Amino acid sequence: MSDAASTPDGASTPVLTTRLARRPGPADPVKTLMHSHRELCERAVDPLEIAAGLEAHGVTDRAAARFRHRDVFSLAEELYARVPRAADGGGDTAAATAPHPARATDPRAGWALRTLLPGAVCATAVVALRYADGAAGGVRLAIALAGVVALAIALTVALRRGPLRVEGNTARVSRLWVCWLLAYVLYGDGLTHATAGDGPHGTDPLAHAAAPLVALAFAVAPAAWCAHLLAVQARRRLAHSRALAEFASRTRPVLLGLLALYAVVLAALAVLAELVLGGDRDAGTGHPAATVALGCLLLLARLLTVHSFPKAAATGLATACAVEAAALLLATVGRVPGFEAVSAPVRALVEAWGAGAVPALACGAAALGLLIHAAVALSRASAHT
Repeated sequence: MSDAASTPDGASTPVLTTRLARRPGPADPVKTLMHSHRELCERAVDPLEIAAGLEAHGVTDRAAARFRHRDVFSLAEELYARVPRAADGGGDTAAATAPHPARATDPRAGWALRTLLPGAVCATAVVALRYADGAAGGVRLAIALAGVVALAIALTVALRRGPLRVEGNTARVSRLWVCWLLAYVLYGDGLTHATAGDGPHGTDPLAHAAAPLVALAFAVAPAAWCAHLLAVQARRRLAHSRALAEFASRTRPVLLGLLALYAVVLAALAVLAELVLGGDRDAGTGHPAATVALGCLLLLARLLTVHSFPKAAATGLATACAVEAAALLLATVGRVPGFEAVSAPVRALVEAWGAGAVPALACGAAALGLLIHAAVALSRASAHT
């Protein structure tokens, strides 16, 4: 079996690319590469897509020099010029020249308005629960369940189209970890404070979780705009860069700047929600730092999933969940006589900074790890095709 046949689309692997460049043969080394990547070149809309595809298959600027080109972008331009498009050979010209599906069927105003739905639904549910304080437990439970279902539907509608859309079921594993993280917002701080703090601080999780949940729900809108701006700016820098290293150096500051902007906006939303809805600050729960850490973690995980790195996103989310679960386990075991020392680290953290320090530390550390990975992965040209 040939090397080229080992890949599903007939494209060469990095090893094969190096062999083709070094193999003595035709005076035109690009011709051999052109045949190896013909399907990629025929489907490409512009040379930038070919450059990104070559990079994804391991062709670096150094490898491009072996093909008598100064960088991958120059090599991609020659391949684009020499390989006829599929539409040129009698294919579906309309399909080849049609705009991107997300742009054609989902204008910016459409997804921008839909990203406001989760915040509106969550705020409505919280207000309804506040008004039902004196009602029977069954009434409040029905309102809470209706709010959860409505919020799930609103999130599905908001994420189905637009810059946060994920193709297929690549985010199915991540959804499980996201559910854990949101459940911890509701019950985790209370359980941690009850086991590692001074005892129970209340039976109603809404007392301290309303503000973080509302802030996170409204933060879907700025998260979508950050994803949109990252895609636009990356495409623009891809068009003006002449080397992969140059593109990476131009894209990383954009990613870091957008994440910092999102963190500032989310912090403002968290503080505003806490001022309007109140929070159980005596118990040290519902701190804005935990909300910002969780929001940044969710945004980075979604960006990595959107740009075809779902495993890294799921790993980051699972890490945060594992730290939170370990903190709850240690705090619970520490209440058993003779095992008090087991919960000493968690108890010290809660006594110093409150129960909200546990999710802030867990989500913050996981978000930092995802940021390091995203700074490398999302600065590749192949991540933005």
